[in-house]
Formats: sequence, structure tokens, C-alpha cells
Amino acid sequence: MPLQNHHEILSVDDHLIEHPRVWQDRLPQKYREVGPRIIEDENKHHVWRYEGRNFPQIGLNAVAGKDPRDFGTEPVRYEDMIPGCYDPAARVKDMDLDGVKAAMCYPSFPGFAGRVFMQADDRELAELCVQAWNDFHIDEWCGAAPDRFIPMVMAPFWDIRASVKEIERVAGKGARGLTFPENPVPLGLPSFHTRHWDDLFSALEDADMPLCLHFGSSSLAPGFAQDAPFAVEISLFATNLMWTTSDLLFSGVLQRHPKLKIVLAEGGIGWIPYITERCDYTWERHRWYMDIDKETRPSELFRKHFYGCFIDDEHGVKNRHEIGIDRITFEVDYPHSDSNWPNTRRRAAQVLADVPDDEVEQMLSGNVRTLFNFGN
Repeated sequence: MPLQNHHEILSVDDHLIEHPRVWQDRLPQKYREVGPRIIEDENKHHVWRYEGRNFPQIGLNAVAGKDPRDFGTEPVRYEDMIPGCYDPAARVKDMDLDGVKAAMCYPSFPGFAGRVFMQADDRELAELCVQAWNDFHIDEWCGAAPDRFIPMVMAPFWDIRASVKEIERVAGKGARGLTFPENPVPLGLPSFHTRHWDDLFSALEDADMPLCLHFGSSSLAPGFAQDAPFAVEISLFATNLMWTTSDLLFSGVLQRHPKLKIVLAEGGIGWIPYITERCDYTWERHRWYMDIDKETRPSELFRKHFYGCFIDDEHGVKNRHEIGIDRITFEVDYPHSDSNWPNTRRRAAQVLADVPDDEVEQMLSGNVRTLFNFGN
């Protein structure tokens, strides 16, 4: 049956494709030649040029409106995408078509959490690029329809002091969430098991801004054969967040930051009952000889700090009470290949057909409004 008219869908995970002038319009003149800009390569593809290197726009990042038979990883031109990928006014029309009230949109060119800037040569330029993206996202993208977009930002996470400063700056502009690598270690940075990130997490607590961890934001998927088809990597990406969750549950971070909220983007929710049970099982038997919290069960920490996100997860919905209705949010993933656009509302109705009305409302919109202080 269709969702009730009063059921609003608020997506915690969509994506935007940056238009060609995001950085050219915002960087100081001296950086515009080396800063991110769109060029046409020898194959007539549109690619980003940054610090003398080319970064292709992967086709799978902009497949909205295409038949799955036409999906591919080849770089694309802007005219190969529908305008909703890069134009906020067109995006709102596509959201209307899909029956979606509001969305939070992750970056594309910089990586889901700004990894490209972290790996750049010129860190001063990289920090300016982060600030430029944040200003673009808040002022231009979300500013085009403030009641339809939930402002997300990134930070120059390779520099804690600069990150704290940027979090404070964008919080004053209305930012509602910070995208961050789901595992900093593959990027050559300290793990969650150190105190390296404490000032950044404290800044998020002070700003009441959730830490948003999108799978693949560290650029690493768990181990698989190097000659495996890309389908294996795509299937395993969600397990990144199983690793991340276990990591954080035993890290001590949550005890030091009792108000920290953590969003697990595009990982699904069906695995959550198992991993929290497994962490509890491990904790029961092994906590006595380890330097970990001996009083608080990992599942209790999960219920206090974490939020799962799902696109199409029948198993997870069936086990929603094991996860916690107040811990579940919904995502559309437009314009990526996991998205059901323009049939999000119809598919959600099928997955949620046996779920009580009040629980549907909480998972599709209520939890998001509370989590991100959006439109309450």
C-alpha cells in the first residue's frame, strides 16, 4: 500500500555533483589555476583538474534516471547527467517527483569526507578548498531551498586546530552534520583508539553536530581478492561500518564524549543486532584483562550514540526493535546506483507495509529532525 500522505521522507544520505565553478568562484585568485576546476580530457570527458592531476567523475556517481543496464564506471560529462545531480533547483524537482521532503547531500569530487584535500600537496590550499566547499554547500546549495536541504560540512581533518575552528565557523552558519572518514587509519592518521581526535569530537558536542561516517570515505573496503569483480567491493562496502562500529564501541571515545552522535551512512541496518550482540559477547569474556570499559556494555553505548541508515533493508526493518526504533533513519542515495529514485516512496511502502504508522513516521522523518535539529 502507498505511504500515508502525512509521512514525510527525510534522507540522511544523498549526494551532489559539484558544478564546475564551486572553487573557481571562491578561491583567492592566486590559487585558481591549481585549485579544482573542470577540464575536458583527451577522451572528451569532463574531469576535475587539481594540483596538476586529473580526477575523473565516475559514472556510477550520477546514474539517476538511467537503466541499470546502462550503468558504468566510465567518466562522464555534465550533459550526461540529469540536472538534479548538480543543480539544487532541479534537485528539488526530482525530490518532489520522488516524494522526498528533505535531504542531506554528501560531497563527490572531494570524496565523501574530503579525502582528496587531505592527500593534496598544498595544505594551505586544501584548507581553503574545504572552506569553499562548506560555503558553497551552506550558502548556495542549501540556500536555494533551506527547508529541503540539511546542511552538511567537512573539516580539514588532518589539522585538529583548523578542524575545530572550521566546525565553530560553520556551526554559526547553520551546519547540521560533519562528514568524516569512517576509518582514519588508511589515510595515515591516528586511530579512534587514541586521544588525537578528542578536541574535534568535543567541538561537535558543543555544536550539537553529529559525526557522519559514510562507507568508503576512507577509500578502503575490507579485504577481498584483487582480481574479484567490482561487485564484490560494492557488496562489502557496508561492512566498513561494522568495523567502524566495533572500533568505536571499544575505543573509549564514547565514554569521554557522552553527547557525541554518530551516523552510519549507507551501511544498512540488518547487521546491527548481530554486531552489538557479538561485541557484548566479547566484552563479557574478555574485558577483565584489557584496558577497556568494564562497566558499560557495548550494546548500551550503541543505543546511546549510534544511528543506522537504510535504503532498502527488509531484514533490518523486520528486526527494527532489536536495533531500536529511535536509532534508525532513512536514505535515498540520489543520484547513486543504490538509489530507488524515482520510486523511493513506492519501494519504501513495500518495505514498511507491515510496520505500524507511528514507527514509520519515526524512521522516515522524526528521528532525522531530532538528530539534526532540522525543522523542529
